[in-house]
Amino acid sequence: MYVPQGFASIDHGLTEALKQSAAEFIVAGPAEMLDTAQSWRPDLVLVLNALHVFPPEHAAHVDQLRSWGIRTAVWFVDDPYFTEFTLDLARHFDYVFTHEKSCVPYYEAGGCKEVHYLPLAADLELFAPVETPRSYQSDVCFIGNGFWNRVALMDELAPYLSTKKVVVVGSFWDRLSHYDLLRPFIRDGWANPTETRFYYNGAKVVINLHRPAEYGMDNHNTAGLPGHSINPRTYEIAACGTLQLTDIREDLHEYYRPGYDIETYGSAGELRDKIEYYLSHEAERAQIAWRSLWTTRQRHSYKDRIALLLSYIQ
Repeated sequence: MYVPQGFASIDHGLTEALKQSAAEFIVAGPAEMLDTAQSWRPDLVLVLNALHVFPPEHAAHVDQLRSWGIRTAVWFVDDPYFTEFTLDLARHFDYVFTHEKSCVPYYEAGGCKEVHYLPLAADLELFAPVETPRSYQSDVCFIGNGFWNRVALMDELAPYLSTKKVVVVGSFWDRLSHYDLLRPFIRDGWANPTETRFYYNGAKVVINLHRPAEYGMDNHNTAGLPGHSINPRTYEIAACGTLQLTDIREDLHEYYRPGYDIETYGSAGELRDKIEYYLSHEAERAQIAWRSLWTTRQRHSYKDRIALLLSYIQ
């Protein structure tokens, strides 16, 4: 039984992967989780994230499931940004999975007996090459909220980006010092997976910058854990066959090869120079982008991740 989070791009990928991997499968929301499990008696209840749409009192429901002999697992996909809450939740589950490497010893030290690193992936049905309407096309695209490290980067790049065809999608971008300069390119609010796929496919270059992990930087990371692992956007951009320029997380090299199927940057100046280079070198841009598509489709689907998750369940 799968209990979703409300992250459409992850929930859909996991649901389809579980349909293909389990002999019998059902989805239940947090409110009906206990009643459904009591009547259906699954071998395993997998909860995604156990945050936001999963009220704290539902942790007692997980204890009830375990008392019935039903194994329980949680996969945290927002680590390490909510450590103020996740450890207390984690202790209620038989198996704890996290996409963030730095959180594995944290949960182990907190008393969780079965903790495993499980990287994220791409939903290959939602994220794939498609023809793109003109309104979604750009030279440079960024999708995500205006966390302060992103604001600092965009402020530094603003004079350069203002000369290109740019799309920035997300909230909190009014934090920009150069907001007036970039305002024509900003589309405020959330983009659903279909729109996101169009934006990625319509861009020549997509920028990826991970959110900061520090407590107080729009986060509840009271444990102060660093961010070492790549976000779902890394896989989703690659699955669209678009050139990605990303900052470097510690485990990036385990999944992609910089300069071969992804490109990286370490400063605003390097990012600007690489954007300029790839906008004027179409063949190289397309070659790296299509390699990223191949790598992702071969190795980084949710079916791959569910196979790994189930291999740990005894």
